[in-house]
Amino acid sequence: MKTNNRNYNLELKDTDDHQYAYSFDFDVMHNYMIRSFIPFLNRKGSFLELGSFKGDFTEKIIPYFDDITCVEASDEAIEIAKSKLGEKIKYVQGMFEDVSLPKKYDNIVLTHVLEHISDPVSVLKKINDEWLSENGRLFLVCPNANAPSRQIAVKMGLISHNSAITTAEDKHGHKITYTLDTLERDAKAAGLNIVYRSGIFFKALANFQWDQLLNTDIISKEYLDGCFQLGQQYPDLCSSIFLMCEKGEIKN
Repeated sequence: MKTNNRNYNLELKDTDDHQYAYSFDFDVMHNYMIRSFIPFLNRKGSFLELGSFKGDFTEKIIPYFDDITCVEASDEAIEIAKSKLGEKIKYVQGMFEDVSLPKKYDNIVLTHVLEHISDPVSVLKKINDEWLSENGRLFLVCPNANAPSRQIAVKMGLISHNSAITTAEDKHGHKITYTLDTLERDAKAAGLNIVYRSGIFFKALANFQWDQLLNTDIISKEYLDGCFQLGQQYPDLCSSIFLMCEKGEIKN
């Protein structure tokens, strides 16, 4: 789908030197995101996933909810998700800025999506004002500019500074690389009430390096769990940063 001079189908494509998503994302990070969310989820309530890509995260959340809605800008991604997940999910195709949803939701997930949005505060405000139920919770996760893997890339001269947008990221539609303080800044500006903050998975290697290691017996489940637990101790050194927010004051 092409709109506002952006081709969302094209942005999902792998480039010559960078994948849109890696096995590390699907097989490691998705599992630890859900593990981070579970203590706060209202599992009897409704679930809204904003930016569902091809349904990989959606598939893992299905066991926890009966009422799941996904919003995705790419029509190609939705068709792939439907082919995998069937009619279990309600799909809405369109940009967050434009879509209207039929109700409010008790759990809203926005994972590795906000950095793609041209005006993130306005979208977060729409979530707060229109889509979160009175007791609803937003689970907001973004890649971390200060992840050690990224800081090492800076020292190697591969990128100019921690929060830089690389050429590959730009092709994938990235508009910002967040740190905890800038992510909190935008959440607060949108009126959201930040209840909990953390990091997900201590990460000193790039995603492509993790993919190579995961195909060996070097990395054990215990080691992965250790990186997850260490990330809670040092959120600013994690692969992703995580805010759990509740509905705040509606600002004009």
